[in-house]
Amino acid sequence: MSARTTTPWPLVALFTAGYLAPYLLPTVVGRLDSGLGLTATRSGAIGSALLLSSASAGFLFASRVHRIGPRALARLGLTLAVLGYGTAALTGSVPAVVGGAVVGGFGSGTATAVAATLIAGRTDPHRTTTLGLLSVSALAGAVYLTVPHLGPGHGVPLAAIALTAVAVWPLTGRLRAAVPAAEHTTDTAAARLPHRRAGVVLAATLLCWSLAQNSLWGVSGRIGLTQAHLSEVTVGAVFAVALGAGLVGVVLASALGPRLGVALPIGGGTAVIAVCVAVTAAATDLTSFAAGEIAWNALYPIVLSYVIGLAASLDGRGRWAVLVGSASSLGTAAGPVTGSVLSAGVGFPAMGVVLACGLLVVAVPMTGVALRAGRARVPVVSVEVVAEQRAYEAATAA
Repeated sequence: MSARTTTPWPLVALFTAGYLAPYLLPTVVGRLDSGLGLTATRSGAIGSALLLSSASAGFLFASRVHRIGPRALARLGLTLAVLGYGTAALTGSVPAVVGGAVVGGFGSGTATAVAATLIAGRTDPHRTTTLGLLSVSALAGAVYLTVPHLGPGHGVPLAAIALTAVAVWPLTGRLRAAVPAAEHTTDTAAARLPHRRAGVVLAATLLCWSLAQNSLWGVSGRIGLTQAHLSEVTVGAVFAVALGAGLVGVVLASALGPRLGVALPIGGGTAVIAVCVAVTAAATDLTSFAAGEIAWNALYPIVLSYVIGLAASLDGRGRWAVLVGSASSLGTAAGPVTGSVLSAGVGFPAMGVVLACGLLVVAVPMTGVALRAGRARVPVVSVEVVAEQRAYEAATAA
């Protein structure tokens, strides 16, 4: 049987190693706060620096994977992840932790860029990415359930990311490069970008959309611990279930396709997400905290899939999809520090109201673009596209 039709476990493993850091962001930021005695704002800034470094690696290497070589680039990314996160885990020096987080984030982004590129070149990208999502969600859930039992300090979640990179590194020898896509014609860059107004509006609003939600995600751990008065074990269990709900949302979005149109999922979905954000930020007990987190994580990828699909419909060459996805990554990277600043200034409940109102505001122009440009058939977005933005989400980093 051809290697391209069998399960690419080394590629799934690389996907997992690259995406693990964004998935563990709440516990990483929360433990930087408690373990190093940093303010919430400084902890959030380190989280944002990690994600921004990861996103930068993705932008830098997205079109260079085949030129450099996927195996060499994957090994470089994993090595940087081990060195960066390992250093940050083993030191109590704040500058060293910051430097390690940035280096590790760049390594995560590099690994994810390789994984995303090779997955896109396979004959079964949907299946491969679903396996990757299952893997990273299961591993992140296990970390959330295990970390509270391994003692205090900031080093445990960072060490978990570094050790995952160590475990995956030997598998890179079995990576197989996908067949490079056909070269674009020379006039692609010079062609006029269509639907400029709609594309700019969608990119700007998705940046704000991602920023609002990742502002809450970056401080969710502290909400559960300090405001809902939950134990770290309970908060970790909620996050584990929420990650599972997010995976269900990704699969559901792929299954629904265009059946609901475009405007309703984007506008209505964002409005419901705004309610979930406000509920989560105001949570004072397990019920409200868990309900907000789980519902929010289930809805997020559904709405995102329709937004990316709408962006793809604006330009057949995919340029708006790339630009809108990049805007989402920038919003994701700025989220943790924004959430930390807001929560430190006005408190968690008021922060939730501000973020929810912001989501409702951006839902209006997003829905307007969907109503006008969405009359054309919006392509069904594959799971791997949603996963890429979700991790940076990502994020992160490809």
